[in-house]
Amino acid sequence: MADWIEPHAPGPHTVVERLDPDDFAPGFHRVGVHLVDDATARPLLAPALVARGAHPGPVVGITAAVHGNELNGIPTIHRLFRTFDPADLRGTVFGVTIANVPGYVRHDRLYPDGKDLNRVMPGRGDGDESAVYAARLRERVLDVFEVLIDLHTASFGRVNTLYVRADLRDPATARLARAIGAQILVHNAGADGTVRATAAGRGVPAITVEIGDPQVIDRAKVRTSRIGIRDALESLGVVTADAQQATPNAVECARSYWLYTDAGGLLEVTAPLGAKVEAGDRIATLVDPWGQLLRVYRAPEPGWVVGKSTNPVARTGSRILHLGIEGPPPG
Repeated sequence: MADWIEPHAPGPHTVVERLDPDDFAPGFHRVGVHLVDDATARPLLAPALVARGAHPGPVVGITAAVHGNELNGIPTIHRLFRTFDPADLRGTVFGVTIANVPGYVRHDRLYPDGKDLNRVMPGRGDGDESAVYAARLRERVLDVFEVLIDLHTASFGRVNTLYVRADLRDPATARLARAIGAQILVHNAGADGTVRATAAGRGVPAITVEIGDPQVIDRAKVRTSRIGIRDALESLGVVTADAQQATPNAVECARSYWLYTDAGGLLEVTAPLGAKVEAGDRIATLVDPWGQLLRVYRAPEPGWVVGKSTNPVARTGSRILHLGIEGPPPG
């Protein structure tokens, strides 16, 4: 081995068929959950960290990389677990670092059959590839969780603030979401087929945390998210107070939506990420290949820039900006 390479031997992990808190003694554990097999008959394992506390408490699940190219959640879980002391921990925390293993190894948001795992939940045990994988992920991993924190990032060609999607009408879910200390909270009950909506359908407090951009590791956002998630665990009584705490000053939005181009060209979104815009403010321009101005896009109403496009090559119907409308959740 070259002298500039410093080798380290990783510790072993245990292969399990499902996650069950009762299978683990108090302390830390590394496991791979057998979900499906590949075409060479080898098992595909979803890697997970387990922190079993010395005291009774809730079972909390933190999932990352349901979309295989959304990576910031992985080191967030790694660094969060380093802050735990099982002697003081109440309950069990499962950190599933890579939920979509086939997508992860392909650098791909989707499952290899071209479907979005976060749209096919709860899956079907007798279905196609993604349906079976989703069903087994749910049965062997997700169904044991009593609280769910699902970590995501923006998709390719977009950037996000650090924001949380949650059903803010549910008191337990709202408390969990507010404890994160995100920039923006968006009330969203969760679309059918998502990991979050499937958990919420069982009565589980469930939130989605958006941590930056895809296929990169953003150390600053990872650190902020790790602190915020620990604060959320503190709000549940799982951990004690940490010296590092997030600032819970998020803007709360009753709804949000994307604005789209009505023509094609070269798009420049000028509204700053996380900024407040007023009705009529210029948010983007569109020019043709000769540099001639085609469109000026303006905010249709006051709101907050939750996310925006960074891809200048825009076809008709391309995303421009994700606008959050401040206010309490309906009802």
